Amino acid sequence: MSPPLHRQSAAGLARETRAGDRSVTTVVEETLARIDARNDRTNAFVTVTAERARDAAAQAEQALADGEPVGPLHGVPIAIKDLDDVEGVRTTSGSLLFDDRIAERTDPFAQRLIDAGAIVVGKTNTPEFGLGCTTHNRVAGPTGTPFNPDYIAGGSSGGAAAALADGLVPLAQGSDTGGSIRTPASCCGVFGFKPTFGRVPIADTRDAYSHHTPFSHIGPLARTVEDAALMLDVMAGVHPADPFSLPTPTQSFTAAVHDPIDDLSIAYSPDLGVYPTADSVRTLVGEAVDAFDTAGATVERADPEFGLSNEDILDAYYTFATVLWEGLLDGLTEEGLDPRGGDRDKLTDSTVETILDAESVSTQALTAAQRVRTQVLRGMTDLFDEYDLLACPTLGVPPFEIGELPTEVAGESVEPRRGWLLTQPFNMTGQPVGTLPAGLTDDGLPVGFQLVGPRLAEDRVLAASGAYERVRPWRDRYPA
Repeated sequence: MSPPLHRQSAAGLARETRAGDRSVTTVVEETLARIDARNDRTNAFVTVTAERARDAAAQAEQALADGEPVGPLHGVPIAIKDLDDVEGVRTTSGSLLFDDRIAERTDPFAQRLIDAGAIVVGKTNTPEFGLGCTTHNRVAGPTGTPFNPDYIAGGSSGGAAAALADGLVPLAQGSDTGGSIRTPASCCGVFGFKPTFGRVPIADTRDAYSHHTPFSHIGPLARTVEDAALMLDVMAGVHPADPFSLPTPTQSFTAAVHDPIDDLSIAYSPDLGVYPTADSVRTLVGEAVDAFDTAGATVERADPEFGLSNEDILDAYYTFATVLWEGLLDGLTEEGLDPRGGDRDKLTDSTVETILDAESVSTQALTAAQRVRTQVLRGMTDLFDEYDLLACPTLGVPPFEIGELPTEVAGESVEPRRGWLLTQPFNMTGQPVGTLPAGLTDDGLPVGFQLVGPRLAEDRVLAASGAYERVRPWRDRYPA
């Protein structure tokens, strides 16, 4: 018997709709009803596109009835992050500056999903302009994890991860410039995948090269590894608007999920050699990585040798990110807004502190940051000379209460905004990384861990992730 819609996989749902075993119209109506009934729990969705989704469902039904070819995501509801555009749909970017903005175009990855048959049912919550590792803004308020909505869902794709874990949609899209796919995946107990830099195209109409310096990525979040791989198969590939976009591999990502991992060696590091991690995180992740041994791989304790402190890495990250923020400020000004003057009161205090009060980046500082980035790359390159993959925690702490930020982890002081993440190094390197559920704390809160591969080795990460899921399935752990 097929599982209820809110627990069905995207791959399974697509097979059912293509075969006519489930009506797309019914799927969309049930999805919209569940969002209406449960979105107040977590505040995952900012905008729900009910009539648009119903129209798309009717067209999908008619295409199937007429015998027309249908795509691999035929009739599958999907959520798009509220930083990204779907033509004719509200895109607030989590800011009162854009509370009523309607997108005039559709981003390339979103168009590919729509062309593959996915049905957009709405936009998910994000911090203002994506500038945060927790999801809270003045447009929609905070988003919490479905495991305890008083605790963070992570950010900046917090709405996407919460929508998945609460069974509102089977697929959601995220973006990741410093952990924004992997952090919420960890906080909500779902699978989040940041592919190799350039694997999914990013089209910036102002500056086609802007996302290279802050190493931005687009990627899938899902409740199963196969679903994420299926979504990546659709989104990936060269696009003329993105000069860094990569060709699609010959093997599909979905097929890679089922590859054997008997010959893989995995380095396990509880802290990357530089980050403080809470005892509960170390315990859960340490137990989780044993599953790779059960699946046939070899796991050994090993740290990458960066020759850097966590402060060095974070300082370099902030240098790169500030370049992005300066571009954001310029873009707001070009749109006729006045973020330093009359429009300033529409911005959150954290945005003002981040983009308005940040000092401009000097060429010397950017050069120094590039050297740190290179040291991180060399450390990972040396590690991958010995091992095929690296496993490590995603965050140094479990989810914490909304409105709070850690100042200390395992007895060490940390920078509150991002010092508790172990994600930024792999934005610098552009390597593919998945976050998988490791388990639940004694308080019932999710903890995740990262599985990192060499550049272009999505197939390897997905194969190991799929093997892990088969040994330690998590689909039954979500709230009812």
